[in-house]
Amino acid sequence: MNTSEKQKRVCAIHDISCTGRCSLTVALPIISAAGFDCAVVPTAVLSTHTGGFTNFTYTDLTKDIEPISKHWQSLELNFDAIYSGFLGSFKQIDLVGNFFNNFKTKDNIILVDPVMADNGKLYSIYSYDMVMGMTKLCSKADIIIPNITEACFMVGSIYKKGPYDKPYIEDLLQRLSKLGAKKIVLTGVHFDNESLGTATFDTQTGEIEYIFSQYIDGHFHGTGDVFGSAFLSALLSGKSLSEASLVASNYVVECIQHTIELSQEARYGVCFERALPFLLKKLDLV
Repeated sequence: MNTSEKQKRVCAIHDISCTGRCSLTVALPIISAAGFDCAVVPTAVLSTHTGGFTNFTYTDLTKDIEPISKHWQSLELNFDAIYSGFLGSFKQIDLVGNFFNNFKTKDNIILVDPVMADNGKLYSIYSYDMVMGMTKLCSKADIIIPNITEACFMVGSIYKKGPYDKPYIEDLLQRLSKLGAKKIVLTGVHFDNESLGTATFDTQTGEIEYIFSQYIDGHFHGTGDVFGSAFLSALLSGKSLSEASLVASNYVVECIQHTIELSQEARYGVCFERALPFLLKKLDLV
Protein backbone atom coordinates (compact mmCIF):
# COMPACT_ATOMS: atom_id res chain seq x y z
CA MET A 1 0.00 0.00 0.00
CA ASN A 2 1.25 3.48 -0.86
CA THR A 3 1.44 5.25 2.52
CA SER A 4 1.39 8.66 0.82
CA GLU A 5 -2.25 8.10 -0.16
CA LYS A 6 -5.09 9.04 2.16
CA GLN A 7 -6.38 6.32 4.43
CA LYS A 8 -9.39 4.60 2.90
CA ARG A 9 -12.62 4.39 4.91
CA VAL A 10 -14.99 1.42 4.98
CA CYS A 11 -18.49 1.23 6.43
CA ALA A 12 -19.41 -2.25 7.71
CA ILE A 13 -23.13 -2.91 8.22
CA HIS A 14 -23.44 -6.11 10.28
CA ASP A 15 -24.71 -7.39 13.60
CA ILE A 16 -22.66 -7.66 16.78
CA SER A 17 -22.45 -11.16 18.24
CA CYS A 18 -20.97 -10.55 21.66
CA THR A 19 -19.19 -13.88 21.62
CA GLY A 20 -18.63 -16.23 18.70
CA ARG A 21 -16.38 -14.64 16.11
CA CYS A 22 -18.49 -13.45 13.18
CA SER A 23 -20.02 -10.30 11.69
CA LEU A 24 -18.64 -7.09 13.21
CA THR A 25 -16.44 -8.92 15.69
CA VAL A 26 -14.37 -10.11 12.72
CA ALA A 27 -15.07 -7.41 10.13
CA LEU A 28 -13.92 -4.51 12.30
CA PRO A 29 -10.57 -6.00 13.39
CA ILE A 30 -9.69 -7.55 10.02
CA ILE A 31 -10.45 -4.42 7.98
CA SER A 32 -8.70 -2.24 10.57
CA ALA A 33 -5.62 -4.49 10.65
CA ALA A 34 -5.43 -4.16 6.86
CA GLY A 35 -4.92 -0.43 7.36
CA PHE A 36 -8.39 0.93 6.71
CA ASP A 37 -10.62 3.19 8.80
CA CYS A 38 -13.64 1.01 9.57
CA ALA A 39 -16.89 2.71 10.59
CA VAL A 40 -19.74 0.45 11.69
CA VAL A 41 -23.52 0.35 11.54
CA PRO A 42 -24.68 -2.38 13.97
CA THR A 43 -27.90 -4.04 12.81
CA ALA A 44 -28.51 -6.08 15.98
CA VAL A 45 -26.80 -7.15 19.19
CA LEU A 46 -26.82 -10.85 20.09
CA SER A 47 -25.23 -12.59 23.05
CA THR A 48 -23.93 -15.21 20.60
CA HIS A 49 -24.45 -15.88 16.92
CA THR A 50 -27.40 -18.08 15.95
CA GLY A 51 -25.47 -21.14 14.76
CA GLY A 52 -24.83 -23.85 17.33
CA PHE A 53 -26.31 -21.91 20.26
CA THR A 54 -29.75 -21.73 21.87
CA ASN A 55 -31.36 -19.19 24.21
CA PHE A 56 -29.28 -16.33 22.80
CA THR A 57 -30.37 -12.77 23.45
CA TYR A 58 -31.34 -10.59 20.51
CA THR A 59 -31.75 -6.81 20.33
CA ASP A 60 -32.99 -5.35 17.04
CA LEU A 61 -31.28 -2.05 16.15
CA THR A 62 -33.49 -1.18 13.17
CA LYS A 63 -34.49 2.17 14.71
CA ASP A 64 -30.85 3.30 14.88
CA ILE A 65 -29.90 2.88 11.22
CA GLU A 66 -31.60 5.96 9.78
CA PRO A 67 -30.43 8.36 12.56
CA ILE A 68 -26.85 7.14 12.09
CA SER A 69 -27.13 7.71 8.35
CA LYS A 70 -28.56 11.22 8.79
CA HIS A 71 -25.85 12.20 11.26
CA TRP A 72 -23.13 10.93 8.93
CA GLN A 73 -24.65 12.83 6.03
CA SER A 74 -24.51 16.01 8.14
CA LEU A 75 -20.79 15.29 8.67
CA GLU A 76 -20.39 14.78 4.89
CA LEU A 77 -18.70 11.44 5.43
CA ASN A 78 -17.51 9.50 2.40
CA PHE A 79 -16.69 5.83 2.14
CA ASP A 80 -14.38 3.99 -0.24
CA ALA A 81 -16.44 0.86 0.37
CA ILE A 82 -19.73 -0.10 2.02
CA TYR A 83 -19.99 -3.71 3.13
CA SER A 84 -23.26 -5.23 4.37
CA GLY A 85 -23.81 -8.64 5.88
CA PHE A 86 -26.26 -10.04 8.44
CA LEU A 87 -29.34 -7.84 8.80
CA GLY A 88 -31.44 -7.94 11.94
CA SER A 89 -34.89 -7.74 10.37
CA PHE A 90 -36.77 -7.52 7.08
CA LYS A 91 -37.42 -3.82 7.73
CA GLN A 92 -33.69 -3.19 7.52
CA ILE A 93 -33.56 -4.10 3.82
CA ASP A 94 -35.01 -0.78 2.67
CA LEU A 95 -33.06 1.16 5.30
CA VAL A 96 -29.76 -0.32 4.15
CA GLY A 97 -30.78 0.22 0.52
CA ASN A 98 -31.40 3.89 1.35
CA PHE A 99 -28.02 4.01 3.05
CA PHE A 100 -26.44 2.77 -0.18
CA ASN A 101 -28.28 5.45 -2.14
CA ASN A 102 -27.14 8.18 0.24
CA PHE A 103 -23.46 7.23 0.29
CA LYS A 104 -22.90 5.73 -3.17
CA THR A 105 -20.35 7.58 -5.34
CA LYS A 106 -19.01 6.91 -8.81
CA ASP A 107 -15.78 5.57 -7.31
CA ASN A 108 -16.71 3.56 -4.21
CA ILE A 109 -17.59 -0.12 -3.88
CA ILE A 110 -20.82 -1.53 -2.49
CA LEU A 111 -20.25 -5.13 -1.39
CA VAL A 112 -23.23 -7.22 -0.27
CA ASP A 113 -22.92 -10.56 1.45
CA PRO A 114 -26.55 -11.80 1.48
CA VAL A 115 -26.18 -13.60 4.79
CA MET A 116 -29.33 -15.65 5.33
CA ALA A 117 -28.78 -19.35 4.64
CA ASP A 118 -26.36 -22.27 4.51
CA ASN A 119 -26.39 -26.00 3.85
CA GLY A 120 -29.62 -25.76 1.88
CA LYS A 121 -31.64 -24.01 4.61
CA LEU A 122 -32.58 -20.49 5.65
CA TYR A 123 -31.38 -19.38 9.08
CA SER A 124 -33.95 -20.07 11.78
CA ILE A 125 -34.84 -16.39 12.37
CA TYR A 126 -35.59 -15.68 8.69
CA SER A 127 -38.64 -16.23 6.50
CA TYR A 128 -38.85 -16.32 2.71
CA ASP A 129 -39.53 -12.57 2.76
CA MET A 130 -35.88 -12.14 3.64
CA VAL A 131 -34.89 -13.92 0.42
CA MET A 132 -36.88 -11.42 -1.62
CA GLY A 133 -35.44 -8.54 0.36
CA MET A 134 -31.84 -9.69 0.03
CA THR A 135 -32.36 -10.22 -3.70
CA LYS A 136 -33.55 -6.61 -3.95
CA LEU A 137 -30.55 -5.39 -1.93
CA CYS A 138 -28.13 -7.31 -4.16
CA SER A 139 -29.46 -5.35 -7.14
CA LYS A 140 -27.89 -2.22 -5.61
CA ALA A 141 -24.46 -3.82 -5.13
CA ASP A 142 -21.32 -3.61 -7.24
CA ILE A 143 -20.15 -6.98 -5.92
CA ILE A 144 -22.08 -9.80 -4.23
CA ILE A 145 -20.56 -12.76 -2.38
CA PRO A 146 -23.31 -15.36 -1.77
CA ASN A 147 -22.70 -18.94 -0.81
CA ILE A 148 -24.33 -21.61 -2.94
CA THR A 149 -27.40 -21.97 -0.70
CA GLU A 150 -28.05 -18.21 -0.78
CA ALA A 151 -27.53 -18.12 -4.53
CA CYS A 152 -30.07 -20.91 -5.04
CA PHE A 153 -32.68 -19.16 -2.91
CA MET A 154 -32.21 -15.84 -4.72
CA VAL A 155 -32.39 -17.21 -8.27
CA GLY A 156 -34.88 -20.04 -7.67
CA SER A 157 -32.50 -22.91 -8.45
CA ILE A 158 -32.58 -26.31 -6.78
CA TYR A 159 -29.91 -26.62 -4.10
CA LYS A 160 -27.51 -29.53 -4.44
CA LYS A 161 -24.80 -30.73 -2.12
CA GLY A 162 -21.29 -30.77 -3.56
CA PRO A 163 -19.08 -31.82 -5.16
CA TYR A 164 -20.45 -29.78 -8.07
CA ASP A 165 -19.80 -29.59 -11.77
CA LYS A 166 -19.07 -26.51 -13.88
CA PRO A 167 -22.47 -26.40 -15.66
CA TYR A 168 -24.27 -26.19 -12.30
CA ILE A 169 -21.96 -23.45 -10.96
CA GLU A 170 -21.92 -21.44 -14.17
CA ASP A 171 -25.71 -21.59 -14.46
CA LEU A 172 -25.90 -20.10 -10.95
CA LEU A 173 -23.44 -17.36 -11.92
CA GLN A 174 -25.42 -16.46 -15.04
CA ARG A 175 -28.66 -16.32 -13.06
CA LEU A 176 -27.04 -14.21 -10.33
CA SER A 177 -25.74 -11.78 -12.94
CA LYS A 178 -29.33 -10.90 -13.80
CA LEU A 179 -29.78 -9.43 -10.29
CA GLY A 180 -27.67 -6.44 -11.31
CA ALA A 181 -24.26 -6.67 -9.61
CA LYS A 182 -21.29 -6.16 -11.91
CA LYS A 183 -19.14 -8.78 -10.16
CA ILE A 184 -20.01 -12.00 -8.39
CA VAL A 185 -17.99 -14.18 -6.07
CA LEU A 186 -19.75 -17.48 -5.38
CA THR A 187 -18.34 -19.19 -2.29
CA GLY A 188 -18.37 -22.84 -1.23
CA VAL A 189 -17.47 -24.15 -4.70
CA HIS A 190 -15.77 -27.53 -4.91
CA PHE A 191 -15.47 -30.18 -7.61
CA ASP A 192 -13.89 -32.81 -5.33
CA ASN A 193 -13.20 -33.33 -1.63
CA GLU A 194 -9.65 -32.04 -1.75
CA SER A 195 -10.11 -28.36 -2.60
CA LEU A 196 -12.67 -25.68 -1.79
CA GLY A 197 -12.97 -22.13 -3.02
CA THR A 198 -14.84 -19.66 -5.17
CA ALA A 199 -16.06 -18.98 -8.66
CA THR A 200 -15.68 -15.34 -9.69
CA PHE A 201 -17.65 -13.76 -12.53
CA ASP A 202 -17.00 -10.35 -14.02
CA THR A 203 -20.22 -9.65 -15.90
CA GLN A 204 -18.63 -6.86 -17.96
CA THR A 205 -15.87 -9.05 -19.41
CA GLY A 206 -17.72 -12.35 -19.19
CA GLU A 207 -14.70 -13.93 -17.49
CA ILE A 208 -15.24 -16.75 -15.00
CA GLU A 209 -12.34 -17.87 -12.81
CA TYR A 210 -12.08 -20.66 -10.25
CA ILE A 211 -9.93 -20.15 -7.19
CA PHE A 212 -9.30 -23.04 -4.83
CA SER A 213 -7.62 -23.60 -1.49
CA GLN A 214 -7.22 -26.66 0.71
CA TYR A 215 -10.45 -28.38 1.73
CA ILE A 216 -10.70 -28.99 5.47
CA ASP A 217 -13.56 -31.19 6.63
CA GLY A 218 -15.90 -29.77 9.25
CA HIS A 219 -18.21 -26.79 9.78
CA PHE A 220 -16.55 -23.65 11.12
CA HIS A 221 -18.81 -20.74 12.05
CA GLY A 222 -18.03 -17.22 10.88
CA THR A 223 -15.78 -18.16 7.97
CA GLY A 224 -18.05 -16.36 5.50
CA ASP A 225 -17.57 -13.09 7.39
CA VAL A 226 -13.83 -13.71 7.66
CA PHE A 227 -13.73 -14.32 3.90
CA GLY A 228 -15.76 -11.20 3.09
CA SER A 229 -13.68 -8.94 5.33
CA ALA A 230 -10.39 -10.25 3.96
CA PHE A 231 -11.70 -10.13 0.39
CA LEU A 232 -12.73 -6.48 0.69
CA SER A 233 -9.42 -5.61 2.34
CA ALA A 234 -7.55 -7.22 -0.54
CA LEU A 235 -9.65 -5.38 -3.14
CA LEU A 236 -8.97 -2.04 -1.44
CA SER A 237 -5.29 -2.94 -1.35
CA GLY A 238 -5.24 -3.10 -5.15
CA LYS A 239 -5.83 -6.82 -5.77
CA SER A 240 -7.97 -7.98 -8.69
CA LEU A 241 -11.23 -9.87 -8.17
CA SER A 242 -9.56 -13.28 -8.48
CA GLU A 243 -6.46 -12.24 -6.52
CA ALA A 244 -8.60 -10.91 -3.67
CA SER A 245 -10.61 -14.13 -3.68
CA LEU A 246 -7.43 -16.20 -3.46
CA VAL A 247 -6.04 -14.10 -0.60
CA ALA A 248 -9.31 -14.41 1.32
CA SER A 249 -9.68 -18.14 0.67
CA ASN A 250 -6.14 -18.88 1.82
CA TYR A 251 -6.61 -16.69 4.87
CA VAL A 252 -9.73 -18.65 5.87
CA VAL A 253 -7.75 -21.90 5.57
CA GLU A 254 -5.01 -20.42 7.75
CA CYS A 255 -7.62 -19.39 10.34
CA ILE A 256 -9.13 -22.89 10.39
CA GLN A 257 -5.72 -24.50 10.78
CA HIS A 258 -4.97 -22.33 13.81
CA THR A 259 -8.37 -23.23 15.25
CA ILE A 260 -7.66 -26.95 14.89
CA GLU A 261 -4.12 -26.66 16.26
CA LEU A 262 -5.40 -24.81 19.35
CA SER A 263 -8.29 -27.27 19.82
CA GLN A 264 -10.80 -24.44 19.81
CA GLU A 265 -14.52 -25.25 19.83
CA ALA A 266 -15.68 -24.57 16.26
CA ARG A 267 -18.98 -22.92 17.14
CA TYR A 268 -17.07 -20.01 18.71
CA GLY A 269 -15.60 -19.12 15.33
CA VAL A 270 -12.12 -19.45 13.88
CA CYS A 271 -8.90 -18.06 15.32
CA PHE A 272 -8.60 -15.25 12.80
CA GLU A 273 -6.45 -13.23 15.20
CA ARG A 274 -3.57 -15.72 15.09
CA ALA A 275 -3.69 -15.69 11.28
CA LEU A 276 -3.60 -11.91 10.83
CA PRO A 277 0.18 -11.87 10.13
CA PHE A 278 -0.49 -14.24 7.21
CA LEU A 279 -3.12 -11.86 5.78
CA LEU A 280 -0.97 -8.76 6.21
CA LYS A 281 1.89 -10.47 4.41
CA LYS A 282 -0.40 -11.35 1.50
CA LEU A 283 -1.49 -7.72 1.37
CA ASP A 284 2.16 -6.62 1.22
CA LEU A 285 1.85 -4.73 4.51
CA VAL A 286 4.69 -6.54 6.31
